[in-house]
Amino acid sequence: MPTTMLSNELVRSLPGLVNPRRPVCFFDTETKGFMLEVRPSGGATYYFRYRDAASRIRLNRIGRLEDLTLADARSQAHKMRKMVDEGGDPKLESHRFKDIPSFAEFIRDRFIPHIKIRKRSWRTDEVVIRLHLMPRFGALRLNRVTRADVVSFHHDLSLKGYAAGTCNRILVQLKFIFNCAIRWDILPPLSNPCVGVELLEDPGGGERYLNEEEVGRLFVELDRNRNLQVAQIIRLLLYTGARKREILDARWEHIDLRRRLLTIPISKSGKPRHIPLSDASVALLESLPRDESVPWVFFNPKTRKPPVSIFYAWDSIRAKVGLQDVRLHDLRHSFASFLVNSGRSLYEVQRLLGHYDPKVTMRYAHLSPEALIDAANVVSHLVTRTKSALPDQTLPCQTAS
Repeated sequence: MPTTMLSNELVRSLPGLVNPRRPVCFFDTETKGFMLEVRPSGGATYYFRYRDAASRIRLNRIGRLEDLTLADARSQAHKMRKMVDEGGDPKLESHRFKDIPSFAEFIRDRFIPHIKIRKRSWRTDEVVIRLHLMPRFGALRLNRVTRADVVSFHHDLSLKGYAAGTCNRILVQLKFIFNCAIRWDILPPLSNPCVGVELLEDPGGGERYLNEEEVGRLFVELDRNRNLQVAQIIRLLLYTGARKREILDARWEHIDLRRRLLTIPISKSGKPRHIPLSDASVALLESLPRDESVPWVFFNPKTRKPPVSIFYAWDSIRAKVGLQDVRLHDLRHSFASFLVNSGRSLYEVQRLLGHYDPKVTMRYAHLSPEALIDAANVVSHLVTRTKSALPDQTLPCQTAS
């Protein structure tokens, strides 16, 4: 095996050095272990040859001759040499020598195309990334983002006045992005800089349940509110326990008033689900004006498309009735709480809410302790009834001898 100084001149002369019978390996005199293999076909590949901790000879591929320059190949070989000298193993840590993309490049080329075909809510993720993550991390290479960077970023979000829940959701999004980079072998295992960054305490992060008096106040306002369509949407959300977009994107073709069902073709779980329609829901739907040229149940008269958002209208309504802490999604929670508190089973609640995993529905188990106490009393009541139905088995008194 020839040992020589690998140079651009040598690379240019390779066609005349090809052995038609077997590969020829040229070992570099400048960087120990750096080599170029030239095959009989004329193809050539750079490698790094070394001994691992068990003294076994290992060969780590750097890249093909036509894919990278000699200088770049030698640079990678030099890094591998340094790693071996420090007790590392380039074969096990080959990801360190890849061309790690910047955060912006990874988002553009890999992450956004990935979530576009796998997440219905990808546009929401894209907005979070564009407004919050790109300004801070876009120019950095993925492997240059440290835990200290993430901690500082999370802290700064809070200082800007964002709610704890919002800060935490952005952090979870960032963590998911780095997990994807690890799963796709762009970053090494256990290298997520978000791991160990604590979430902020979120006192407002729990579910909010409306009581009967609050529902009464809300519906009085809905009766007199000028925004009739939003009032109808809010009523339907509480009548059905549906998610906001399930109602906003509802189409007449998916409503069967005879069978009293609203079908969601693709739900949050990725599967179709059917929402039973109560008497009030059916009456509300039957009262809505219909335009045969528009498939949507609710639509903007100008765009003739479903409403993009009803937040500002809802914000005005909830402020008028003193329910500023109630989110639209809390109407879904309230729907569940009314069911549980009226004695309906968690299985029924699960079916009505469309929860795929019953564990999700268990969050409502605490809402009706009376129902659980009644269930716990079943056995004691049974024993009492059984005992009272038996004939008197009193034993005669024993007399002292």
